[in-house]
Amino acid sequence: MDILDLFNKGGPAMWPLLVLSVLSLSVIFERFWFWLRILTQEKEIVERVLDAATENWEIATEIAQKATDQPIGRFLYAPLRLQKGDPETFRLALESTAAEEVAGMRRGEKLLESVIALSPLLGLLGTVLGLIQSLRSIRIGDLGTESTAGVTTGIGESLISTAAGLIVAIVTLVFYRLFQSFVVNQIKVFNKAGNDLELLYRQSPPDPNKTTSAIIRERTQESFTSPRKRRKNNFTKTSAPSSEEAIKNPLANSPPELENES
Repeated sequence: MDILDLFNKGGPAMWPLLVLSVLSLSVIFERFWFWLRILTQEKEIVERVLDAATENWEIATEIAQKATDQPIGRFLYAPLRLQKGDPETFRLALESTAAEEVAGMRRGEKLLESVIALSPLLGLLGTVLGLIQSLRSIRIGDLGTESTAGVTTGIGESLISTAAGLIVAIVTLVFYRLFQSFVVNQIKVFNKAGNDLELLYRQSPPDPNKTTSAIIRERTQESFTSPRKRRKNNFTKTSAPSSEEAIKNPLANSPPELENES
């Protein structure tokens, strides 16, 4: 017995069940692809932003801005894009963005809940309609004869809609619970990343006077200073006495021979 034959024998309730199954599968595939992209990239984004924030807040802001196509990137970029902000404003930006992103992660859950609730009921409705149609054709005089064999067959076929409704509801419920577990895990990730970023912000807030170009210029200047010049500067700092020391101890810079003669 093929699927098309079962569908025809299931009765009129099979059509709304087909529509619900198509809607459920579309949401499942869309959410599955959504979570696959998030779970494979969010850890790297969090590590890069936090590592950059320990050295330069402008670099951390640029990294978070490039990752705004991901929820975690938008979450971290929201407080970093503030021009001037105190720790309380920083926390409020994190909390408001987290609530918005979590609401976006729950997209499609209401539709899955509706499919889970309606599918068994539609299946049961199809079974009841099939039973009514089958029992209506029974005559009291035909009980116990071969003519009632078709009635029992109709009753068996009317249960197809109930089975179909249960299958749709069970499959949808499995993925619904899976997506809910992903949302709970994301809330934990957001809390940890937000707390770590806020802690770094409170320990070393960004310096508005020191830009990225200034930091790069300082590092470039240090790297291009010759070793001979560095040793010369160190020698002049450590070996050259002050004028007061030269007056108090005139033999401080004299050769060793003069010191021995004295």
